[in-house]
Amino acid sequence: MAEFIRPTSVKNAYVARQSRTEILRERFERLPAADQNFFQSGSYFLALNGSLCGLIGNSLYRRVLHVTQARITSLLPMAVLPFVSTVMVYEASISQPLLEGELNCASCALIRGGLIGAIVGCLYPAFLALPLNAALAARYSTSPLPNKENMLRYWITVSKPVFKKMRFAVILQVAFGMYLSSKYHEIYIKMLQLPEQGMNPEELKE
Repeated sequence: MAEFIRPTSVKNAYVARQSRTEILRERFERLPAADQNFFQSGSYFLALNGSLCGLIGNSLYRRVLHVTQARITSLLPMAVLPFVSTVMVYEASISQPLLEGELNCASCALIRGGLIGAIVGCLYPAFLALPLNAALAARYSTSPLPNKENMLRYWITVSKPVFKKMRFAVILQVAFGMYLSSKYHEIYIKMLQLPEQGMNPEELKE
């Protein structure tokens, strides 16, 4: 896929980009309803998995640190924050660039999807659970915490079994993120293949 034109000025570049975006959005509205619904809501499934990873990470850290208090308080942020973050990052990195014609490389879309699935959809929720449960452990004195000199080593030791148990979740999120981005790119290709009245279809291709 290619750009419509290669403008030499910032103004022309902006106009060309706006024109390309309008054409792609018009074509998107002409896609079958199933494709439109999938494109608009597919990231929610990855985000739901991210929330699940957050809840799993939270549960594992609570067990390691023997935290039994404030269960609801710790569950809410671990379910909401990963979901919102995953949707926002996916929309900004894949959905919007596709609708603006800025993500023409299928391999790039796959890589982005896999990285978002692994980092934002799994590792980030797990890392988020660490300070939350560390604060709860300190507040309720459920586990002896180290002094400043041994703090880094202590938390690395505590985190190792947690991330070891979450390896499968990371792999699953990478695979699902790549699958999702591949389907998004297929829908993008469908948009490019739709005929535009009064316009040569080759203008959207390399």
